[in-house]
Amino acid sequence: MFVISLGCMKTVVSSFLLAFHNIRSHFFHTLLSVLGIVIGVAALVSILSLIDGMEEFAKEQITKTTSLNAITISTNAYTKTNGVRVRKDTFFVLNYQDYEDLKSKLTKPCSVNYVSQFSGEVLVDQKKVGTLLYAFGSPREGITEGQIESKQNVAIVNKKFTATLTDSSHAIGKTIIFRNKTLTIQAVFDDGGDQPRIAFPLTLLTSAELHNDTPTLVVEASTVEDVSELTSQISSWLNSRFGEGNFNVWTNSARVEQATQGFLLFRIVMGLIVGISVVVGGIGIMNVLLISITERTAEIGIRKAVGAKRRDLILQFLAESVTVSVFGSMMGLILGCTWNDGGCTYRCRCDKDSVLCELYSEHTSDCECIGRSFGNHFRNISGHKGLKAGSS
Repeated sequence: MFVISLGCMKTVVSSFLLAFHNIRSHFFHTLLSVLGIVIGVAALVSILSLIDGMEEFAKEQITKTTSLNAITISTNAYTKTNGVRVRKDTFFVLNYQDYEDLKSKLTKPCSVNYVSQFSGEVLVDQKKVGTLLYAFGSPREGITEGQIESKQNVAIVNKKFTATLTDSSHAIGKTIIFRNKTLTIQAVFDDGGDQPRIAFPLTLLTSAELHNDTPTLVVEASTVEDVSELTSQISSWLNSRFGEGNFNVWTNSARVEQATQGFLLFRIVMGLIVGISVVVGGIGIMNVLLISITERTAEIGIRKAVGAKRRDLILQFLAESVTVSVFGSMMGLILGCTWNDGGCTYRCRCDKDSVLCELYSEHTSDCECIGRSFGNHFRNISGHKGLKAGSS
């Protein structure tokens, strides 16, 4: 068995060495024949590298604008009737007790933020001021957990709000009247916003007010890996307490998955389109080698006369086909990386030195398969022409 394997190995090696010799003796002829594969592989490498760079950029932009660790829970206050979105007559909302109960049921490390946001008019310094209002059910800078639990009538405002006061330098201690509630300003914060803002404890809102301005609960997981399990725990708790379909639970990872699926489809379509040029290049190699059979009829006849078998001749031309295809793929790889230096540089930054080997193994394997396929097809065509002509 070892002797047979060694003999086969020697035959293959000698076939490839002879293929290299024939390619060197017709270098420019070979160069023109692989031009199609060079362009095809270069375009394929360039397009796929560019798409990879675009995908990474899209993911970075999503993670910058939103947190992938966040799980948002909101009341499902609307339903569809005859295709029209209408508000339900009755629906559930999460109150402060629900918030505390859910927080105690989560087993993974996380932070839970509970807030209701709306706009309205408040009365301050005997004048009405339009402002954005934030009712916090979880502690924030300026609002403590004790103030939320004890329902203290306190508020914090931003600098834009103090600009509406008669004396903005003495805002702390002034009172704000909102929905028959009297809130005392205890702190001023600078959020850089251009709109007046007020924050106060959510426990000051009545059940009717919570139904009018439904609160949102955001669970921030410590790691992305915990998001899936926390989402499952939250959904189970909501379904057991309120029934299915009363709350919406969603994460920002869905946006990343949608972007990934879109780029995957784009990558497949573009790969198929650009891959046509590689196939055309393979047809060119088959055509050139078919012509080469006619030119080398005498050589084939001499080899058969000295004992070469049909298998040896087929292996020789198949080795030339594979060698030319791999040579073209390497040139296309280099040219493709040069064309799309930005995309390849980006991937190098991610994968370091492995990117060149990764691209090489991916695309040379493709072209090697193409070389073998067209070499086999060429063998079937030439079997009734050149090889028999040589034997005659």
